[in-house]
Amino acid sequence: MEDNLFDVKWDSSSVKQISPLTLAFVGDAVYETFVRIYLVYKYRDMQVHNLHVKAVKFVKAHSQSEIIKKLETQLSEEEMYFFKRGRNAKSGTVPKNADVQEYRFATGFETLVGFLYLTGRLGRLNFLFRSIIMLESEGKF
Repeated sequence: MEDNLFDVKWDSSSVKQISPLTLAFVGDAVYETFVRIYLVYKYRDMQVHNLHVKAVKFVKAHSQSEIIKKLETQLSEEEMYFFKRGRNAKSGTVPKNADVQEYRFATGFETLVGFLYLTGRLGRLNFLFRSIIMLESEGKF
């Protein structure tokens, strides 16, 4: 085990050994953390409940599905591979507020985020997160 788990970087072939739902598990946490940090940065004095309401807009399956549909033309072949692995994974559950297709696209999005994070592609993550902020500011999800 490494001394600093934040410094652990995986190569693509190692990440391919991880199930897409496990990558989505990581990606969900990374994306939620990004959203929370962004909202606190933008709305420093907002009450926590209101921050939570704004965060839900970003992280719900419908929004993630819309986001990835708008960003998929900007994905590399390797990024599309991981998105599709997550989208096609059978999770066995669907949240009550999302349909199956939205949930699968959201899972693909989270899988992609998990892949980028674990492989240390933080510049690419930053690019995607900035694109998401622009989409949100334009009311596109």
